[in-house]
Amino acid sequence: MPETQDSESEPTREANISLDELSQAFAQVMGTAPSGAALDSTASDDAQPPEEPAPQATESAEQQDSSAETEPPDEAYEPVDEEYRAEITPQSILEAMLFVGNRDNEPLSATRAAELMRDVEPEEIVALVDTLNREYEANGCPQTIVHEGSGYRMTLRGAFHKLRNRFYGRVREARLSQATIDVLAVIAYQQPLTAEDVGKLRGKPSNHLLSQLVRRGLLRIERAEGERKITQYRTTDRFLTLFRLESLDDLPQSEELDR
Repeated sequence: MPETQDSESEPTREANISLDELSQAFAQVMGTAPSGAALDSTASDDAQPPEEPAPQATESAEQQDSSAETEPPDEAYEPVDEEYRAEITPQSILEAMLFVGNRDNEPLSATRAAELMRDVEPEEIVALVDTLNREYEANGCPQTIVHEGSGYRMTLRGAFHKLRNRFYGRVREARLSQATIDVLAVIAYQQPLTAEDVGKLRGKPSNHLLSQLVRRGLLRIERAEGERKITQYRTTDRFLTLFRLESLDDLPQSEELDR
């Protein structure tokens, strides 16, 4: 089915594709098997992280000196009731990071999360996530933490998806064309590849399809250093999420593809 065009007035999401269809598409391009079938129609959207507010202008040295003379000493302020103090623990810090999200909207990896905490190893993040999810479920919270690609993301439980869709408005699904799936399959199994490599394997230029896949966040550009900069393409974490894969090692394999 032809690929629909994006609309600025309506959010768009890609249709879900089965792993079998992806492997068949790859086999078709490599000349080893018939092409795949039509696509399913499910996907997930995640809110972009909020932009940080612009920093406020700092006071001049004279203003600071003046305020220092007029402000009452610290003892004049009432102490914060300990009952309302938020407990700072690895669990609460992880929850805060997942709540805020990454600036580039990528999942939070266990390695990155551990780097921002004291005396916490990446292996401990899994247990912290499990604890948070148990608490969310026990308290009937609308949110949950899911493993996505190479990291974690806080998202809504399935029961609240209809509410989310009503909040965002009507969501229009975009189906990927068979040619686009062919390009995606070739790169998924043999990445990294240049546009020239993909064109040779498919027997036709594929630059416009590569641009579409990059724009949709399913492929990313990687520039290799050498005598001259080479532009190569790799799949993204969004690709893994769309196909419900933990890693590229989970791509379907067969004797036919190996040959």
